[in-house]
Amino acid sequence: QVQLVESGGGLVQAGGSLRLSCAASGRTFSMGWFRQTPGKEREFVAAINWSGGTTYYADSVKGRFTISRDNAKNTVYLQMNSLKPEDTAVYVCAAGWVIGTTKGSYPYWGQGTQVTVSS
Repeated sequence: QVQLVESGGGLVQAGGSLRLSCAASGRTFSMGWFRQTPGKEREFVAAINWSGGTTYYADSVKGRFTISRDNAKNTVYLQMNSLKPEDTAVYVCAAGWVIGTTKGSYPYWGQGTQVTVSS
């Protein structure tokens, strides 16, 4: 069983930056970030494979967000730049064996961290 703990969320003004972290309790393979707002489906944001050589991004965050990982620390990061009010959501970390852009690719999930972007 893998446990995931996110951190780094908070309140930031539009145009600002935040870096989210997700620490895993054990070795993980592919990892992803999703986000959710009330009344909406959980939405894919970014994913990275074990080596870091393959990454996927949602079109809405390409060029602004960067996913990376430090396998020595069992931690994945999401650097978020040029934040917009529409990025406001609970950001949730996920882990699985195969990289993907759908929720079904990830059997393990964290609790999430709130990101609020003010205009």
